[in-house]
This record gives sequence, structure tokens and C-alpha cells, in this order.
Amino acid sequence: MRNDTGAPPFRRLLIANRGEIAVRIIRTCRDLGIESVAVYSDADVDAAHVRAADVAVRLGPAPAAESYLRADATVAAALATDADAIHPGYGFLSERAAFVRATVEAGLVFVGPSAEAVEALGDKLAARRTARDAGVPVVPGTFAPAAVDRPDALGAVVAEAEGIGFPLLVKAAAGGGGRGMRRVANRDELPAALAAGAAEARAAFGDGAVYLERELRPARHIEVQLLGAAGGEIVALGERDCSIQRRHQKLVEESPAPGLTREERMTLHELAVRAARAAGLYNVATAEFLFDTDRRFWFLEVNARLQVEHGVTELVADLDLVAEQLWIAAGAGLSDDVQRVAAAAAEPRRHALEVRLSAEDPSREFAPSPGRIGAWAMPAGPGVRVDTAVAAGDRIAPHYDPMIAKVLTVGADRGIAIDRMRRALDEIVIAGIQTTLPFDRALVRDRAFLDGMLSTDYVA
Repeated sequence: MRNDTGAPPFRRLLIANRGEIAVRIIRTCRDLGIESVAVYSDADVDAAHVRAADVAVRLGPAPAAESYLRADATVAAALATDADAIHPGYGFLSERAAFVRATVEAGLVFVGPSAEAVEALGDKLAARRTARDAGVPVVPGTFAPAAVDRPDALGAVVAEAEGIGFPLLVKAAAGGGGRGMRRVANRDELPAALAAGAAEARAAFGDGAVYLERELRPARHIEVQLLGAAGGEIVALGERDCSIQRRHQKLVEESPAPGLTREERMTLHELAVRAARAAGLYNVATAEFLFDTDRRFWFLEVNARLQVEHGVTELVADLDLVAEQLWIAAGAGLSDDVQRVAAAAAEPRRHALEVRLSAEDPSREFAPSPGRIGAWAMPAGPGVRVDTAVAAGDRIAPHYDPMIAKVLTVGADRGIAIDRMRRALDEIVIAGIQTTLPFDRALVRDRAFLDGMLSTDYVA
């Protein structure tokens, strides 16, 4: 217990999400003695998170825009069920500053960073400026929106691009996940890339602002797990390598990042804390960096929420990050366990891997493969954890992210964690839909992966 009364941090918590992350948060609620409230769309009437919660409230039709992305309906559901707080999970409303404000204005606690921090960090240009001003190395590029809609300013944008150097990336200021991103090999490609990137960003995020950033290739994508309490205390709990990606979407994550020295880890963690402190971080966040062939770290962004891959840090650190989030949101400081993990983060004693299992067809460019699951058997045994919210007979709807499970393994070192992952993936049985399982099984047998030869170009 984290208080003198023995009471849980909250009496009742609404989880503004679905799928495995909702189930995972509900489990921590059970551990802490907190009643849980689920929300659902018409596609999720019989979903696992609805069955697992103490109370469930319908939000609306299947499309996310009419259900899980409705901040008004979500806050109303929390008030109607007499919840004390809302946990956003990841995705959907988790990084919408307006949702954070609506939650707080309704007299509820938002389990995550403040609206101001979410707003500042959600604007990638503002985050780049904040990191630069804090003395954190930032990937070379621009710090203001490109003048896409002003033909008279195109010459200045081209001059900036030439100063950065080709190839470069056009990136959306208001979002991530590769949406709005365009690779530009030379100056002739720039005008079309700016227009296309801005149009996609506007459609995806409601904001067409884009900026230019040098393309660092080859490079590794490494992120740092951060936790902050009231009063400005922020710590790093270790790093994760997320270099195995497809179109800027992570496929495999591991902690610690292979091949870093103790000194490099200490430098990386200090840079992440510095960037987060400058942004006024509170609760949980992840600072993301590129690590180049000259062994330099370059700041990319800060995600002001729990990450999909938070479980690998939990396995290495022996922490429940959701529980820590809840206590911090209730006003507690950083726990003794968190301080212990932070103090030892540069010298990890365990290694963990996560493989995202998705309803996608690797033989068709990872095209989504919705449908009804037939046979379904997940692995178990020493050092294996599976986070999922589906079972045999469930239908994978086309409306949401195709990830259907996260398979995690942990061991005393990377070799043991990989051996367990290989065994775990071989135990899986899925029928009825196409999944990424064949790709995943091949990956954990690939010599370059086994040797730790990681880069963001690996899958391509």
C-alpha cells in the first residue's frame, strides 16, 4: 500500500479504451481493489474488456469516431457511473489535450500528464524546440512549419532543405505513426512531398502543418521509459530498442537496448529526463531517440502516455507501471521500488522481448486480415507473458488496430529471452485468420537479429 489508510488510490476507474490494454488496466485495478468501468462500441458488445470490468457503458456505433474517440460520451460515462478517474490507455483519446481538460473540468482525475504537457509534446515542433533549448541534441531539421500554402515561400523552404541535406523527411507536426511522412531524395521531389504530406496530416490529425527533418540512415530507434511525480521529480526506468519496424510501425521491442555501454545508457537516460523536465512532464511518458552509426543519440519526440511496449520494461524492472501511474495520479510521490529501478537502470540484470502479433498478412505487404478466429492457443511456461483480449470464436473487426496479442519473454540475458520467444511463438496455434506469426517465427531465427544487428531498415 502507498498510503497510511490502506485504501486504494481510487475507488472506481473508467478505462477509455478497448482490447488488451483495457484488460491489462482492469487487472491492475483488481490487484489494487479498484472497481473498473469499461466503455464499448457496438462492435465490442461481447469483448473481453467488457466481460472483465465491473461496469460497462456503450459509447456508440463501431467506427471509432462515433465511439472511442468521443470525449463527451466518455466523460459522461465516467460521471454516470460515479467514477473518480479516467485512464486513457494508448491511442484513441490518450494524447488529446482537449480530452484531458474535459476530464479535469468534470471533476475527474486524468491518469496521465497534464493537458499543458500533452499539448506541448503533441506538437512535434514545440517538442523539438523544447528539447533544443534544454541542450538535448535534436535530429537536424526545421523548428517552424513549412510554408506549404504559400508558393512565394517555396524558395525559402527549398533553401532550408538544402541546408539540412538530402535525403530528408517531411513530417507531420501534429501526429506520428508515419502518417504525413514523406521521404524526399532531392529538391525536385520536395514540392509534391510537402503537398502530399500536409494533406495526409490534415486528414489524419486535423492539422496540416509539416516540417523537415534529416533522414538518419542507418540508425536505431531507442526510447526511454520515464515516470514523473508532482513537484518535478522525474526518473528514467531504462530504455527499449524499437528498431524492428515496418513503415514506422513497431513490430518488436526489447529492453535493454542491445550493445549499449553503461556510460551510453547513463547519457541517454539523462538526455531523456532533461527533455521531459523541460516539457513539464507528470506521470508517464516515453522519450524517443535515434542512435546513429557514430554512436550519437538524437532526440525525436516524447509520447505523453503509456506505450504499447511498456510490458518489456515491467518484466526487466519487476514493476507494474499502471499501478505506479494510478498512485501518482492520486497524489503520491515516486515509490521506493521506482527509485530502486531508476538507480539501477544503467546496469540491467534481465532482458525482455515483445513481439506484436497482428491480424495482417506478411505475404501481402502486411495487409489487414480481419475475420473470425477459429483455433486459438497462446503460449505459457517460464518467462512468458501474453497480453491479449481475444479468444477462439471472436471476430477481428476491420474498424480498429489489427494487433491481437503481445507475446513477451524475459530471461537473465538476451539469448535466454530469445530462446523463450522462439519456443513461445512455436507453441501458438491460430486458425481462421492470417497473422504475422510466420514472419515473427522467421525473425527470431534470423542470424542478423540474433547477433543484434538492428536498424530501422532491418525489415525492408
